[in-house]
Amino acid sequence: MLIREIRVEDAENLISLIKEVEKTSEFMLMEAGERKTTPKQQQKQLERIKQQSNSTIFVAEEEGKLVGYLIAMGGSVKRTQHSAYLVIGVLLEYRGKGIGAKLFDNVTKWAPKHNITRLELTAVTENNAGVALYKRSGFDIEGTKRNSLVIDGRAFNEYYMAKLME
Repeated sequence: MLIREIRVEDAENLISLIKEVEKTSEFMLMEAGERKTTPKQQQKQLERIKQQSNSTIFVAEEEGKLVGYLIAMGGSVKRTQHSAYLVIGVLLEYRGKGIGAKLFDNVTKWAPKHNITRLELTAVTENNAGVALYKRSGFDIEGTKRNSLVIDGRAFNEYYMAKLME
């Protein structure tokens, strides 16, 4: 298993990976088929991310296939440049194998080198596996965003979670 930073030429594989994760994940922001990003649009987004010192994407690669990702989007104004919002996804058949933990390890090592002192994310409160992974990775629950998402007609709460870098 190789964990590495994304390359612009990974654009098509990355958008395919994200769409596949959304198809098989119960608690992602977007539903299956909702994301309309094209490979060309993804390539432009990767080019923009490469220009930002406080943003990156890590991917997990197995035998040349992308199987997981962790997006870190740094704040765009002076008062939030020290903070990065994270989104993680792993293909269904690769979950529970430590890939998420490895992705978090990589972003935790990357963050201080890029003046990031706060990593943050949100997680559906009923996403027990995700919340457990985030806690093991050093994230604390800071609050609850009530009725944050409506999934299949039902309202769900999300935890605001963060990890402060020492």
